[in-house]
This record gives sequence, C-alpha cells and structure tokens, in this order.
Amino acid sequence: MCLAIPGKIKSIEYQYDGLVRMAKIIFGGITKEASLEMVPQAKEGDYVLVHVGVAISIVDEEEAQKTFQYLAEIGELDDLVASSQLDMPNSNL
Repeated sequence: MCLAIPGKIKSIEYQYDGLVRMAKIIFGGITKEASLEMVPQAKEGDYVLVHVGVAISIVDEEEAQKTFQYLAEIGELDDLVASSQLDMPNSNL
C-alpha cells in the first residue's frame, strides 16, 4: 500500500543548480530527503506528509505524531526502516 508518511523538516536547501527546493525530513529518527515543490510555504520545523519522495501537504504536530504512531502499529513503516538500513554503509543486511 502506498501511504504518505508524516515527518518533521530538519533543514531546507536548493539543489540542481537552485531549481529544486529539497528538505531533510526526520521520520521517527530516520532522516530522508524529499522535494518541497508542492508545499512552497513549508519551513524548517514544519511537519509534512511525504509520498514517494515529495512533501504533499503540511500538517500540525499532533496529527503527524498520531498518524506516525498508527502507521507504526499496523506495520506500514517497515519499508521506511528497511530502506534506511540499506542506505547505511555498515548495515547488517
């Protein structure tokens, strides 16, 4: 199932010669990059829903935490955790 995962924007930078606004986003201790092109008003510290590497909306902190907790409970974050382990150079996988 494809879901949007809530995360907190840690930092924002422009990539690809300044054409694309990208963010480092924290998902329960895991940091990934995502495009902010669909949410130009997003800023550091905001919570966003991310789907396939693109932040699609801004949500409040309480809603983000509830959603993240629910997704963890039903096992929908397993792919996120697995992909972060593959990104790590000293992974046991």
